Amino acid sequence: MRVIISGGTGQIGRALARELLDAGHEIVVLSRNPAAATGLPGSVRLVRWDARTAAGWGQLVDGNTAIVNLAGANLAGSGFFPARWTPERKGVILQSRLAAGRAVVEAVAPARAKPQVVIQASGIGHYGSRGDVVVTEADAAGDDFLARLTVDWEASTVPVTALGVRHAVIRTGVVLDPHEGALRRLLLPYRLFAGGPMGSGRQWLSWIHPADEVAAIRFLIENRHASGAFNLCAPEPVTNAQFGQALGRVLGRPSWLPIPGFVLRLALGEVASIVLEGQRALPRKLLEAGFEFRFSAIEPALRDLLGRP
Repeated sequence: MRVIISGGTGQIGRALARELLDAGHEIVVLSRNPAAATGLPGSVRLVRWDARTAAGWGQLVDGNTAIVNLAGANLAGSGFFPARWTPERKGVILQSRLAAGRAVVEAVAPARAKPQVVIQASGIGHYGSRGDVVVTEADAAGDDFLARLTVDWEASTVPVTALGVRHAVIRTGVVLDPHEGALRRLLLPYRLFAGGPMGSGRQWLSWIHPADEVAAIRFLIENRHASGAFNLCAPEPVTNAQFGQALGRVLGRPSWLPIPGFVLRLALGEVASIVLEGQRALPRKLLEAGFEFRFSAIEPALRDLLGRP
């Protein structure tokens, strides 16, 4: 099968491309700047796109294909410190997702042989802040910025269902990667003996190991009965304090220096809600479909990622 990945030069896309190549699939990665793309296997076909239309790549959809739409501006920005969500930044985040979704629909519509499936990215922030309440795919969306964003993001490719294409949404939790994202930002203070809980420490973290993230996406591509929304997060969420304690044990460092919530909000603005609020989400549909996680508990996952016995 040919698998077309938009946003394939990012953290998840690169790992997914390697996983699917090993499984025998042909991989096409859409990139606005193919010449600058790094970290992809040499056998991946890089195709330029404008992130807004099907121009230059739409013809590749015709045949035995799958589309994985991961494209969208990074929520926290590309720097070490998260970027504030100004009104302009929010607009960029939203429009980048809607434009990519429209491009996918534009590519699918004229195809004589429609794709087997469109996998649409989303996030666990779909449910909003729920405190200690356990949420599954059956729960409604929240009403904050991230929740409204995911509702629109997921809807951007729903029109493919009217064309007879299977549609699966991946509501991904925090993907733990020591080289990118949240875990990379957290490692420095712990290594400097200054790690600790953020805010109250009672907020929930729905996390996933990268190996399980890409394995789950592959599972959804290859499982012809999988459709609708799926929570991609480990079956054992932890509180922020529990995560910090586990990270401290793995690194041999204390987890004692809390960062007050008001300090994070002053420094980061609304984007601080990513770490100060959370969801206690379970991957119920994924488990019911027969997917098996390699890493269900946080400490073994961190030990594997950080190379600690």
